[in-house]
Amino acid sequence: MLMQPALGLLNHVLSEEDWARDRLAGFAGQTARLELARAAWVVRISDTGLLDLVEAGSAATVCVRLPEDAPVRALTDRASLFTSATIAGSADLAETLGFVFRNIRWDVEHDLSRLLGDIVARRVLQVARSIAGWPMGSARGLALAAAEFFTQEEATVACRPDVEDFCAAVDVLRDDTSRLEKRLARAELLR
Repeated sequence: MLMQPALGLLNHVLSEEDWARDRLAGFAGQTARLELARAAWVVRISDTGLLDLVEAGSAATVCVRLPEDAPVRALTDRASLFTSATIAGSADLAETLGFVFRNIRWDVEHDLSRLLGDIVARRVLQVARSIAGWPMGSARGLALAAAEFFTQEEATVACRPDVEDFCAAVDVLRDDTSRLEKRLARAELLR
């Protein structure tokens, strides 16, 4: 259901990137199966380097199984998404798909500028980025405030300098105890 719009967006991005289509066109006619949780999709590479959806039961040249947390990784750490995928089948096709999807970028501003004009597109993206950054900034501020409250006001959690001082005191005590044990051992030998 969601695969068709996602595939349409992916083909739109591919249509803007000649290098990516050229790489994929070398594997025209071959299929790739993408598995995520219980869902599976199979795509065939066309002669032009675009992707066509085929039946999920179709045989695949390569099978790529994504980890359960793939949607989160796709938004936060794309590199770890590709390194955690399990691949079976054609290594050449898998490497090409991995290279294309690691390096392809959607130029949203360019697409928006076609609809709204250059200036409006830039402003819309600036506003969208600031809105998208707001929750992260708020979460960071909340975390810092909570950390300060629990280390300074309530003192339920030790702050870093206190922990470092404690560790240094333990090291001194350990060294002193070791020296005392050696002195006692020498005193025992002299008796």
